[in-house]
Amino acid sequence: MRSLISQITLHKLEVFCHVAELGSVSRAAEKCSIAQPVVTTHVKSLAQKIGVPLTKKNGRQITLTEDGERIYAWAKEIISQTRELEDELRDRKAGTTGSASIAASMTLGSYILPSIVSRFKDGHVHSDISVQIANPKMASELVQRGECDFGFTIFDRVRGISSLEVIPLYSEKLILAAARDSAIVGSEITPESLSDLPFITARANTARRDLEDYALMTHGIVRSNIVLEFGHGEAIKQSVRAGSGIAFLFESSVKDELLSGVLREVRTPGMALAFPIYFVRRKDKKMTAFQHKLANFICAEIGSLNQLS
Repeated sequence: MRSLISQITLHKLEVFCHVAELGSVSRAAEKCSIAQPVVTTHVKSLAQKIGVPLTKKNGRQITLTEDGERIYAWAKEIISQTRELEDELRDRKAGTTGSASIAASMTLGSYILPSIVSRFKDGHVHSDISVQIANPKMASELVQRGECDFGFTIFDRVRGISSLEVIPLYSEKLILAAARDSAIVGSEITPESLSDLPFITARANTARRDLEDYALMTHGIVRSNIVLEFGHGEAIKQSVRAGSGIAFLFESSVKDELLSGVLREVRTPGMALAFPIYFVRRKDKKMTAFQHKLANFICAEIGSLNQLS
């Protein structure tokens, strides 16, 4: 048998709350823009369904019984939660709030996305956004497994993953960097002279290293003097700053160091290296309005940065 309380409408609870707060049927009727007899009927119907008196006369003022106080507190909570749910659903539909998990390869996640995501978060303070930074292959796998909603990666071989939608965004430039006072190399070098110089690079058999080696091989360069290997671009950069060698680094990761002068760019006439940057998501992924909004914002911001660079 259905509970009589389950048959109570939200409207009746709102009318009752107005009577409780205003202490008057006439003022509650005015507040609700309905006739006084309707207010009286709603309050009586509510009391009948609950089975206890809810109000009492105190002179010209209407006050609540002890049970009425309990019902009033319950009704206020129900109304508040309902309004919050309505607001949340409306905001989610509009894309103004929600949650998103982003996968990013190391350079993108460390140097490009933080400021972009932070700007978006400033305008969506109640949203929940996380960025998982991984190597390029793992970033695409996080999206493929559904652990992240979408991702940004340099890993070219994501084109071979049939379950992913892969959209090219731009090509991230690699520059040859050296410490400010390094005597290893001058301000310019020819590709033919690079092979024997001391290089700092990513660990062997990683996507970043494979792509870098392949790009150099297209220019006939096979490096013979790898002095240090690291698992993250930041470690490579710090080692270059320390003067241990030179390295090809993503332009976005060294902008601050180039501006401050702690690193300098070594020109390589006739040789330009760049890695493609992709937006990836599962083909069967149904992104929310919020996730669409965030993804479009990031793609637009990345495009703007690329146009300015």
